[in-house]
Amino acid sequence: MSTMQAAKLLELENIGKHFGGLAALSDVSLSVRQGDIYALIGPNGAGKTTLFNVITGIYRPDSGSFSLAGAPMAGKKPSEMARSGIARTFQNIRLFANMSALENVMVGRHCRTKSGVLGAIFNGARTKLEEKAIRERAASLLDYVGIGNHAHMLAKNLSYGDQRRLEIARALATEPRLLALDEPAAGMNHAETDSLKSLLERIREDGTTLLLIEHDMKLVMNLCDRLAVLNFGKLIAEGTPEEVSGNPLVVEAYLGVQ
Repeated sequence: MSTMQAAKLLELENIGKHFGGLAALSDVSLSVRQGDIYALIGPNGAGKTTLFNVITGIYRPDSGSFSLAGAPMAGKKPSEMARSGIARTFQNIRLFANMSALENVMVGRHCRTKSGVLGAIFNGARTKLEEKAIRERAASLLDYVGIGNHAHMLAKNLSYGDQRRLEIARALATEPRLLALDEPAAGMNHAETDSLKSLLERIREDGTTLLLIEHDMKLVMNLCDRLAVLNFGKLIAEGTPEEVSGNPLVVEAYLGVQ
């Protein structure tokens, strides 16, 4: 984990989001430092995925603002977020089921291409070189996440754990500064979770900041530098795992006791 102060990469100020009369998020402010592994935790319905959807451009916040490395981000589309350096995975796996693992990662890589529509139509030398580079980078990312031997297997035929790894590889193909993972350990057994922990630590060591929603508290407490706890759309605690686990408001939110 990070031991020294680092620059703030993601900063949220008073984020609010309503659906009809329901306040899904209320004045949420937090910051994620460059190089940290940062987790959002809280009971079901606390607003975690809504906040992820705001950060990744799926929802536009009704109030407040946020920035990535000082650049304003609120209101940008998901494709603009990706080009700006924010990538994500979803709680429910969203792969192209009938495409190979390699092709899935190549799709993620195309947000960094320069050939454009005309290049694709005429398929000139520059386009062919770029496509070759995309394929090679996609293959290297599959190796990186540990499923390089399944490059040509259809995504739907991969095991559940390997599908999770494929999603991470596809997100990494966009060259994110911030990788947002929505319940990456969901459905994994103990061995798969330990392997995932090692992969996430490696991703951080290689320079990518991680923001995750996760319900596996053992994983969170052993992996993350800092946590934010949401309950009913409000931030009720933020700090190191040790600070948060001893907070009475957090204990009450999870256990329903004073």
